[in-house]
Amino acid sequence: MPRQNGYHVAILGATGAVGEQMLKMLDLVKFPISQLTLLSSARSSGKQVEFQGNTYTVQEAKPESFEGVDIALFSAGGSISKQFAKEATDRGAIVIDNTSAFRMDPDVPLVVPEVNADDLHNHNGIIANPNCSTIQMVVVLEPLRQQLGLQRVVVSTYQAVSGAGQAAIDELTTQSTQMLNGEEPVANVLPVKGADKHHPIAFNALPQIDVFQENGFTFEEMKMINETKKILHLPLLPVAATCVRLPIVTGHSESVTVHLSQAATREQVKAILEEGPGITVQDQPEEQVYPTPLASVGHPDVFVGRIRQDMDDPQVFHMWVVSDNLLKGAAYNSVQIAQELIKRELV
Repeated sequence: MPRQNGYHVAILGATGAVGEQMLKMLDLVKFPISQLTLLSSARSSGKQVEFQGNTYTVQEAKPESFEGVDIALFSAGGSISKQFAKEATDRGAIVIDNTSAFRMDPDVPLVVPEVNADDLHNHNGIIANPNCSTIQMVVVLEPLRQQLGLQRVVVSTYQAVSGAGQAAIDELTTQSTQMLNGEEPVANVLPVKGADKHHPIAFNALPQIDVFQENGFTFEEMKMINETKKILHLPLLPVAATCVRLPIVTGHSESVTVHLSQAATREQVKAILEEGPGITVQDQPEEQVYPTPLASVGHPDVFVGRIRQDMDDPQVFHMWVVSDNLLKGAAYNSVQIAQELIKRELV
């Protein structure tokens, strides 16, 4: 049975963009918290954070920080997750990790609650939160898979800079000011940290998110390809992805082409999506009603519009999928996983 007095929750990466949204989501859903521990690197420790009328001091993360913790939400980078995940689970905590550190580990469930919540029953202390762009796409794919089947998925993403962290947001702001003032923009972060050369993001589109792999796809694209197959339990599903960074602060957009296993009408596909959990359909193009990243900010749903049947193949449909990458793409999905663990009495 769920505990009457709540759970001890820790957030690792509490001062980051996703960590801040995790706190907002915990408050929004009235998550049952008996004790809250906020953790960060030594550089960010000591900061004061307000939550539900109380002031918390962010602590430097150490192995002993997880003593007595029930649920630990991680969003501080893959290397930090690898450093502290086992320390947390050894002390009895369930880790919900928002990095790519464990996503493709066969022993770690990769969960989007609207899609594969049953996989939570197979966790061994660590649960992975998928990539932000993967999450919003599989929320849309799953109801179609259930009723019409999937044969192939092709996606092109238009991703906001907040997916690369606060430094990328700051870079966009700085470069935009520089270029509007007729100055040469200085690029430091995007597209890949540590690279020798960077292209400016302001007034630009960068067809590279993360590093290129030997097959010509970027790591971000391979995340979408591999994670989609794992979440949907369709290891042979053909998936192709092209991921592009745009000068938008928050809100990822995707052009998704789905080849279904059977022919359908636009009305059928739209009706299926309207009944899908976590989906809001905005599809009246003649009235300029369709999703935009700006309008998605602050909303936990995945928005779908521009639903149309291919002109040559009645089994192929094209659609426009948008979501707040810091909410459903990260913080909200993590909190939903925690809620589902309580609902299923797995914590």
